[in-house]
Amino acid sequence: MMLTPNHHFRDIERKPEYLQPEKCAPPPFPGPGGTMWFIRDGCGIACAIVTWFLVLYAEFVVLFVMLIPSRDYVYSIINGIVFNLLAFLALASHCRAMLTDPGAVPKGNATKEFIESLQLKPGQVVYKCPKCCSIKPDRAHHCSVCKRCIRKMDHHCPWVNNCVGENNQKYFVLFTMYIALISLHALIMVGFHFLHCFEEDWTKCSSFSPPTTVILLILLCFEALLFLIFTSVMFGTQVHSICTDETGIERLQRKTQPREHSGGWKSVQEAFGGDFSLNWFNPFTRPCQPVIPIDKGLVRQVSSLSDMDNMETTESQLEETKDRDSVEVLDE
Repeated sequence: MMLTPNHHFRDIERKPEYLQPEKCAPPPFPGPGGTMWFIRDGCGIACAIVTWFLVLYAEFVVLFVMLIPSRDYVYSIINGIVFNLLAFLALASHCRAMLTDPGAVPKGNATKEFIESLQLKPGQVVYKCPKCCSIKPDRAHHCSVCKRCIRKMDHHCPWVNNCVGENNQKYFVLFTMYIALISLHALIMVGFHFLHCFEEDWTKCSSFSPPTTVILLILLCFEALLFLIFTSVMFGTQVHSICTDETGIERLQRKTQPREHSGGWKSVQEAFGGDFSLNWFNPFTRPCQPVIPIDKGLVRQVSSLSDMDNMETTESQLEETKDRDSVEVLDE
């Protein structure tokens, strides 16, 4: 279908100034490799602090209420090592998920010069984000909290104060897995401790008074049960997303345009970093991050104007309804 000149450059009507080339400053030069990614969001920072507080509370109850007062030293040492190791890995995974760039698209690259350098062919389009003034690659979505477009964005998680994208999904999966494991471990230890205290004198099974011990154990039991359910569901959802090569946003949108699926096992290898090894469970190793060409996924092919309109409608369903992407096309 012949595209009319009116479709050569389509701006949003509400805030067209975002899309004017002169308003888009060239993208900044990449920072040094050690530059830390951190989102300054009050709600996310508060949730991250609460997460650490709850893990440290569990650590306190496990050590000072259950393990240290126990007279079974082998039981205390083994469970202490296991619980502390899992807690350390959970907090390390949380830090990596929070402080790792999830796959942000260079900001401000939707300049006239850069678009011309792509040398668009007939039927090819590029989507420009009006919020961060960047060209949106395929499968990228704009996050209103991070204020950036994120490659393969799954969702924004306030508990890690960051988006979950292609660069930090491994750390988020490990975080949910280790939190679920320490929650399960804590529940088992609370159960054994209650049985021990019922059989023995309550004053001898803890260094705290019996009422204080009961309150601390009940709070830990409630916390562990709640987080076990929540993180187990999140872990299963994330593993399913990786195996099906479909993000949470894409499941909600159910996109109809064709795209390449890398397959279950290949997707898992890309997310966790190569062939199966213990490094999959190590939050200090990076996932596979091949060098991404500067124009990878930026140019999209449409067969007709109606296809382009359908793509726009699907793209905007989960975006804010007030702003829409503009499309740069080449007239045939």
